[in-house]
Amino acid sequence: MDTLYIVVPCYNEADCLPKTAPVFRRKLGQLMDAGLASPDSRVLLVDDGSADGTWDLITSLHNEDACFAGLRLQPNRGHQNAVMVGLMEARARADVTISIDADLQDDIEAMDEMMKKHSEGFPIVCGVRSRRDTDTFFKRTTAHMYYGLMNLFGAKLIYDHADYRLMDAQALERLSHYHQDTPFLRALATRLDLPIATVEYERAPRAAGESKYTLKKMVKLAVHSVTTARTKPQDAPKPPDPHITERLF
Repeated sequence: MDTLYIVVPCYNEADCLPKTAPVFRRKLGQLMDAGLASPDSRVLLVDDGSADGTWDLITSLHNEDACFAGLRLQPNRGHQNAVMVGLMEARARADVTISIDADLQDDIEAMDEMMKKHSEGFPIVCGVRSRRDTDTFFKRTTAHMYYGLMNLFGAKLIYDHADYRLMDAQALERLSHYHQDTPFLRALATRLDLPIATVEYERAPRAAGESKYTLKKMVKLAVHSVTTARTKPQDAPKPPDPHITERLF
């Protein structure tokens, strides 16, 4: 059985985590019981410089249940950096990682299919939204334009895929050779020269709290996607992030 680390970036999630952490733990237990994940598997919660009680919650979860691990970053590094730091920390400990946001808008039940796809030989499995009929006409239209424009600029993105993604040890090793200060992971995933499978799911409303992606952050992501398309891998793997101030394992 593979050791699975579920990597969850957390920024000011004090309202959300009490609702979603038990769901993550339950799913991890189900994957273990089904023989899809080993008993050494963990939920890795990455506190991205939160200003609320997020780290205190992560510490309490870890103290109560060893299946919860934690990383604390200071200062706030941004969503993509938090995911990257979590993946790189898990690289030495896990056979497989699945990154997913703390709000559980991504369907956690799709993890079973992701793990099965991995067992079929896919080192990368991307979760893809099955529909956008709950979005406004403006949001659907701009999303189509965004993906088309990014692909035109050379950032090969998978349509309707964000950061719900399985990556195994081979994929993480290749990813570790990209050293951007601000990575754009959904573009990097398609540059690793590895087979990619997709799993469709329906996206749900946030469990609690508010979306951390403002219009300004979305514009920055667009810029980073173009930059990522031009980035070359380095000879040596990415060193540990100096902004990790605490580890709970």
